[in-house]
Amino acid sequence: MTSIADYSIGSSLTDVQLDPVNRLDLIKYAGASGDFNPIHTIDEEAEKTGLPGIIAHGMWTMGNVSKLFTPYYGEGFIQDYSIRFKGMVLLNDVLTLKAKLTKIDCNKIHFNVAAVNQEQKEVIKGQVVFCLYE
Repeated sequence: MTSIADYSIGSSLTDVQLDPVNRLDLIKYAGASGDFNPIHTIDEEAEKTGLPGIIAHGMWTMGNVSKLFTPYYGEGFIQDYSIRFKGMVLLNDVLTLKAKLTKIDCNKIHFNVAAVNQEQKEVIKGQVVFCLYE
């Protein structure tokens, strides 16, 4: 495996494709996060608000983006993380997580990150600063 420190500006980490979004994962996330808004777990409640069905929690999607860095946690940690939510994530969506290195500043490696659905539409995008252990 390549060390994260060996990547250069413009390089991309290996994409991570998630399993299709399923109801049980969203119910588990609701319990773990304390976010019991029924638009995330009950179809009828989501539809009452005009949604096509339940949608994933934005923070569930954001948390999954950190999986891009799992192979590198022996080398450092995510020091800063900012995300912009761009679209809804629906049941059965298949998300692909992406990260592209944009800047190296001493022991800090900056990435643009995104999650795209099966239609290649960005559902979130943002930046991660990965800090190498000294």
